[in-house]
Amino acid sequence: MATALSSQQLQQYDESGYVLIGGLFDSEEIELLRRSAKQDKQLDEHAFGRNDGEGGTVRLSLWNHPGEGIYGAFARCNRMVSIAGQLLHDEPYHYHSKMIMKDPRIGGAWAWHQDYGYWYRNGVLTPNLVSAFIAVDAATRENGCLQVIEGSHRCGRIDHQLTGDQAGADPERVEALLQRMKLIYVEMDPGDVLFFHSNLLHRSDQNRSRLPRWSMICCYNARSNDPYIDSHHPRYTPIDRLEDSAIKQIGVKRFGDDASDVAWLDPSRDASAKSLPQRDG
Repeated sequence: MATALSSQQLQQYDESGYVLIGGLFDSEEIELLRRSAKQDKQLDEHAFGRNDGEGGTVRLSLWNHPGEGIYGAFARCNRMVSIAGQLLHDEPYHYHSKMIMKDPRIGGAWAWHQDYGYWYRNGVLTPNLVSAFIAVDAATRENGCLQVIEGSHRCGRIDHQLTGDQAGADPERVEALLQRMKLIYVEMDPGDVLFFHSNLLHRSDQNRSRLPRWSMICCYNARSNDPYIDSHHPRYTPIDRLEDSAIKQIGVKRFGDDASDVAWLDPSRDASAKSLPQRDG
């Protein structure tokens, strides 16, 4: 059954640039994802680092097509696809997914950035994309939870510049925005999902705690926003939706063999992380 957002939730997304859905996945579902990810040798082998410019490194793995395993079950389930469609006001397709691995005491920070600051270079003409941030572990201030600037998606695409290996938003403009807009620390329990606009400014601190902060992020593009050029992320590809019950069925059946069929992203082809957006006209 599709998940319907309330009018208040839709209004919050439009005004704030994000909406937090508590407990979208239950404890059994999120435990299947956690165990699968943390025992997945392929996920670990395909992980790569991004220097945060602060002496830390963010470790992540990315893949394009969702696949038939547990990762694909989360990205393709009715709950996720239905909400993405309501927020995009269009048919969503899977743009890519990633696992962010902030390990205890060594997990790096993310600089302030907009996702569209990266994806603009991929031939995506409008910022009508949404990311779904799934808390695999609890996310707290201590272990580097996501931070967002409420309403910053309305600022348009901001110039980005390199910060370590990451493209960060113009720090002078970010500082000015922080004087006028609210900074939110998005603390989450496992199974909570934050849906946020591709122009929402967000960052996270290093994980200096003794607890991990892993998260899986599923990114969806609108069908009408199909890129006009090919890039390392896919053009419009219909999602083969799954019933919500498929997560537990697939998770139990394929445990230990969850990522064998996903399309891993080669970081050397990630043009969006190597070239910076040009100034808005």
